[in-house]
Amino acid sequence: MVGDARGVESEFQGYSGTAFSPAGDKGRFSLPPAFRKEVRAASGDNRLLCIDKHDRWNCLIGFGTSRRAELKSNLKREKKLAEKRGHDFDYDERSSELFGFETIPFDDSGRFVMPSHLGELANITGGLFFRGADEFFTMWDPEELYKMGPSWRAAQASCKNMVEQAQAKLAGKGGAK
Repeated sequence: MVGDARGVESEFQGYSGTAFSPAGDKGRFSLPPAFRKEVRAASGDNRLLCIDKHDRWNCLIGFGTSRRAELKSNLKREKKLAEKRGHDFDYDERSSELFGFETIPFDDSGRFVMPSHLGELANITGGLFFRGADEFFTMWDPEELYKMGPSWRAAQASCKNMVEQAQAKLAGKGGAK
């Protein structure tokens, strides 16, 4: 549980919704307010964001530090299931896959610096499109999201709209498109 500005305690509710963050200078992005609130709640009221490459999609995932306990439980369950079925299970390799994420601080405005190696792995070249997925959220370069299949149409439409809004805002400030 986390206390808010009024002293009211809140619990992690899961990640939902969508948002877009244009790329800032030096690889900086901004964690959107709704996601920022949940990351803090899931990180013991600390401003710590965990980021890793998604194992199947060409995007990144984000979550709070409390997910470590869930990952540890998953690792133990996978080991027991493999043993029960008589399958080989490389505990060290699977542990490395699950716990190889980066833990990155963010400021009160949600700004964080994307580790360059993670940005490269997911082809992050511009802004980040955020999409909630309950216990984690995905972070997409828009061009990578647009390559996904028909089941992603709603996310693609939302992303396109948010990118256009960000570009119009930037153009209104005298920035380049």
